[in-house]
Amino acid sequence: MLGLIALLGYMAYASGIAKLPDLAPYFKQYGPQFAMPGLLLHYFPSWFVGVGFAAVAIGALVPAAIMSIAAANLFTRNIYKPYINPNCSTHKETEMAKLVSLLVKFGALLFIVFLPLTYAIQLQLLGGILILQTLPAIVSGIYTRWFDAKALLLGWAAGLVWGVWAASLSGFKASGYGLHIAGMVIPAYIGLYALVINFVVAIVATLVIGALGMANKQDATVAADYAG
Repeated sequence: MLGLIALLGYMAYASGIAKLPDLAPYFKQYGPQFAMPGLLLHYFPSWFVGVGFAAVAIGALVPAAIMSIAAANLFTRNIYKPYINPNCSTHKETEMAKLVSLLVKFGALLFIVFLPLTYAIQLQLLGGILILQTLPAIVSGIYTRWFDAKALLLGWAAGLVWGVWAASLSGFKASGYGLHIAGMVIPAYIGLYALVINFVVAIVATLVIGALGMANKQDATVAADYAG
């Protein structure tokens, strides 16, 4: 789907529809986001334009619905049930997930209506950087128990803070960062540099915590924790 959208963008650029008198005002107002609607309006009959616009609307709603459901499940499974209502039934958990999913959808709608559209691109850029910082905790949890949990948390926080700071240098408009070492500039993805900082902090903190005798090596997980 993303490839098709990108191809339509190239088609719009090659066809020169942005310079057409009847479409130029819309491109001036909406920018490149009007590429697909402009193609539909210029090349297809009105009935097909309606179908195309409906497909665009539905295509935009589907990922929003999926992500809101995922956010709701994360909240109910990891926050609501363990810390707020440990004795809740499966039915109650489902009802809470539905409510949270609705709230997330409503929040997304408010975001689109009241905030500048450029924020969506900036948050998408940040999202890739931030989600990458969960990699050390996930990978270490699967393959090794050497890392201390507190150290992983410190590494995650360090990668998070540095990643946001590096992205802010460009006004959240660029995903690259040039690292200056010995007169050389090494450009790379911000999330990659943040991930390196994340791992380094986690490793150093694990060694320090172990040397201070503060490591918690006891695994309190029981078989019942994996049920359901």
